[in-house]
Amino acid sequence: MKKLIEKCDSPRDTILIVDDSIVSRASLKSIFGKDYRVLEADDGLSGLDMLKNAAERLAAVILDIVMPRADGIQVLRIMGQMGVLDQLPVFLITGEHKDEVLREAYELGAMDIIPKPVIPYVVERRVKSVIELFHSRNNLNDIIAEQRQALMAQAEQLYEYGVGMIETLSTVIEFKHDESGGHVRRLRAITTHLLRHTAFGEGLENKEIDLIGMAAITHDVGKIAIPDHILTKPGRLTEEEFEIMKTHTSKGADLLSSITPLRDQAFYAYAYDVALHHHERWDGKGYPDRLMGDEISTGAQTVALADVYDALVSKRCYKNPYSFDEAVKMIISGQCGAFNPQLLRCFLDIEGDLRRLYSNLASVS
Repeated sequence: MKKLIEKCDSPRDTILIVDDSIVSRASLKSIFGKDYRVLEADDGLSGLDMLKNAAERLAAVILDIVMPRADGIQVLRIMGQMGVLDQLPVFLITGEHKDEVLREAYELGAMDIIPKPVIPYVVERRVKSVIELFHSRNNLNDIIAEQRQALMAQAEQLYEYGVGMIETLSTVIEFKHDESGGHVRRLRAITTHLLRHTAFGEGLENKEIDLIGMAAITHDVGKIAIPDHILTKPGRLTEEEFEIMKTHTSKGADLLSSITPLRDQAFYAYAYDVALHHHERWDGKGYPDRLMGDEISTGAQTVALADVYDALVSKRCYKNPYSFDEAVKMIISGQCGAFNPQLLRCFLDIEGDLRRLYSNLASVS
C-alpha cells in the first residue's frame, strides 16, 4: 500500500495521537495544538482508520503502546505493511520499559520512544526535530527526482544529437560517393526488418535490434577519409586503390572511437563492430581481420547483406541498378561475397517483404 501517501499539495499540518488515556491525549494536544491540527483516537484500530483517511495531511503519528483492540506494536507493524513508515515519522510514548518491547519497536520502524510521564518541552523538541528532518528529506528526494529526470532528458538530447550528427555525416559521405542520400536509412530499415522478422534475429531483444539498426547508419563513416578520386571513380579500382578503399573499415572504427560522447551511448559497441567488420566474409576471405563464420557478429553479418542488397538495386556512380531478381541471384550465387547460409535462407524468406517495402524506403531519400 505504498500509494497511501502520495506527493500532493496539501500541507502536512496534522498530528495523529493514538492513546487510550484521555489525560495523555489532552497533555499531548496542549503541546502540539498551537502549531498543528490534532486528531485523536482512543485505540489502535480507530487510529488506523484515521491514518487511512488523513494520511496526506499527517506530519507525524504518536502512539501509546498499551491500548485496547490493537496495541502500539501491532499498529506499528500494520503501518509497516502499509508502507508508510519511510514517509511518516512514528513516535511511541509509553511507560513500558522492557528491553524486548523497545527493541521490537525500533526494529519495526519507530523513529523515537519517549518515556512517560512526558516532559512537554522535551517531547515537543524531539517530535518537531524529526518532523523537520522528514520534511527536509522528502524535499531533497523531490529535488533529486527532478534532477534525475532533467539529466535523463539531457542524456536523451545528447543521444539524439549524437545520432543526428552521425546520420548527417553518413549522408554527406553518400553524396560524396554520388549516392542518392537514402542508403543509410534504407540500410537501417532492411537490417531491423531482417532481424525482427526472421530466425536470424532469434534471441535478440527489440532494443538490441534497434541498436544494431542504429549501427547500420555508421557502417561507412570511414569513407570520409578516402580520397575523392578513389571514392567516386566510375570504373574498376586498381589493386592499390582497392587497398586504400579497404581502409575505410578501420578508419571508420577509429573515427567512432574518437568521438567521446558516442562512447557513452548504448549503440557505440555495435557501431564500432559494424563499421570495422561489415566487409568480413563467412569464408574468412573478407577484411580487415579475416574473421570466419560465427566469429563475425550477427549485427555485422546482417548489415553486410543489407548493404550489398541495397547497393545492387540502387544506382551508383559506377553502375545502373540491377532488378530485384538479378540482385537476389547474384547474392545467392556468391557473386557478391560469402554469407552465412542461415542468413541467406532468412533473407529469401523476407525478400518479398523488402520489395513491397522498398518503394517506401527509397522514397525517404
